[in-house]
Amino acid sequence: QVQLVESGGGLVEAGGSLRLSCAASGRALSTYALGWFRQAPGKQREFVARISRSGGSTYYADSVKGRFTISRDNAKNTVYLAMDSLEPEDTAVYYCAASTGVRGSYSENAYAYWGKGTQLTVSS
Repeated sequence: QVQLVESGGGLVEAGGSLRLSCAASGRALSTYALGWFRQAPGKQREFVARISRSGGSTYYADSVKGRFTISRDNAKNTVYLAMDSLEPEDTAVYYCAASTGVRGSYSENAYAYWGKGTQLTVSS
């Protein structure tokens, strides 16, 4: 079983950049595909990005494609979400999640392990 802890959230102005991190403990991160999800106030949690176990395959939601980059460092047991050109609509709690599948998925149901989230607020 793996434990996930997100960090790096905060307050940033529109157009700015930020990088979120998700550190894993308890089990090697290399055995999991990983995903980032977010939940804005009053909305359902939604898929943001996912990365395969090896890091060779990534996939993004249309709303963040070209602005966000998911990456992983298995040696550091950490997954990252680099975010550029941030918009107020990106304001949400961001969660990382781990899946025992090889590639991960856009579906929450594919992920068995979740962090508690980190808040990102983008001001206009």
